Parts: sequence; structure tokens; C-alpha cells
Amino acid sequence: MDGYGLPMASLDILLRLVRSPDGRMPMTKLAREAALSSGGFTKVADRLAKADLIRRVPSETDRRVTYAELTDHGLDVANRARETAARVLREHVLTPLGQEDSRALAQAMRTLREANTPED
Repeated sequence: MDGYGLPMASLDILLRLVRSPDGRMPMTKLAREAALSSGGFTKVADRLAKADLIRRVPSETDRRVTYAELTDHGLDVANRARETAARVLREHVLTPLGQEDSRALAQAMRTLREANTPED
């Protein structure tokens, strides 16, 4: 997706956060879902924090947990990126497939997500 000046890994993190409750997620879970190593995720998170897109928030109940949380600016960028991603998906995937094949693709994606989502 063009127009955001961010690498895809950074956009992926923002999109995951905007879909999460309260725009936040434990950093270890976020790194795992984004398929990034601990060091790789730290670099991405550092860049996002420096750009005022996320902030690190310590858990109030578990000192081992730190959350990545969208800032107001991060929420704005994430929402615009989500709209762009939806438009690109419609134009380049769903419209060419048509309704029936789009439904079949959605079901296949749900099946894959369920089969590959580790239980916490």
C-alpha cells in the first residue's frame, strides 16, 4: 500500500492493533502474530514509537507484560490504511473472483486461520 511512508511490517502491526480491543495487544503476542523475531519486532516497535504511532504501556496486573497501544495519530493512520487495504482487496481480489468464489475464498481463509491459530 502506498502513501503511508511505512514498511509493510509496520503497516501490518498497525492494522493488527486497530482490529484489537482498545487498539492494544501484548507485544509478545503481536510479534508472534506478525511472524517477527523478538529482535525484529523490537526494531519495528521502536520505529513506530518514534513516529508517535504506538506507545508501550506496562500491564497494571502483570509486570512481565508490556502492551503496544495505538496513539491517536497511530489510530488515524491505521484507520486510513485499513480503508486502503479494503479498497485494494475489493479491486484486485474480490471483484475479479465474483461473489461465489469470494465466499469460497473467505471460507478457506477462516479454515486456515482456525487451523493455524495457537491457543493462548
